Parts: sequence; structure tokens; C-alpha cells
Amino acid sequence: MVHVLSSRVLLRPTDPEEARDFYGRRLGLAVHREFGTGPERGTVYFLGGGFLEVSGRGERPCAPGLRLWLQVADADAAHEELRERGVEVLRPPVREPWGLVEMWVAAPDEVRLCVVQVPDDHPLRYRPGL
Repeated sequence: MVHVLSSRVLLRPTDPEEARDFYGRRLGLAVHREFGTGPERGTVYFLGGGFLEVSGRGERPCAPGLRLWLQVADADAAHEELRERGVEVLRPPVREPWGLVEMWVAAPDEVRLCVVQVPDDHPLRYRPGL
């Protein structure tokens, strides 16, 4: 197995300014680093334990159907904040039969974000012996 030290999702948006506006201002992701100049410059955002790089320009959406899973502490609070920022919420937070609270939002270039809260009583939080 390759020893992975870090990970990054690379997006080549059809409209780089719209993508930076969405991920930076509307979604509110913190910037890790920026590079290059002009409208196709690169911006790398923090995504919890990984990164999202928006750079260059694609002629068409590079990954229609791409889904990003973003865990948050409070899905209801995230829902309110994203709505206030004009993000298109496709489905508000719902506790799924598998126990996670999931909300779906639309991002540029047909990307969909699953904003997830792992409730305190969910098995993903179970740690034997603690």
C-alpha cells in the first residue's frame, strides 16, 4: 500500500470566479494557499483532513456527478448559515435510517455536497473501552 501523507480533490471549473465565490465566500471554506495570477489562478481550501484545489479552467464540468462528503458539528446550524449565504440547498438536514444527519447542497459544475453530522449516539463515534 502507498503511504498517503495528504489528500486533495482537484477541480477544474468552467467558471473559476464562480467556483472561488462559491467555495470561499458562500460555503465559507478557509484558504490554505493561493498560487498563480489571473482568473485561472489556483486556490486551495481546507477540507477537514484534506484539501480542495480550484484551479485552471475546464471547457465542460470535469466530473458531473462528483459528490463531496463534508462532516460538520451541527447540520442544522450549517443549513441556516448556507441558506443565508445564498447556497442552493437541495435537501435540508434529515436523519437517515443509517443514523447520520445529511443535507445536500448544489455546487458549481454539477458537483453535489453532502453535509453530514455524525450524532453523538451513532456507531461511528463508538470507541470500545472508553
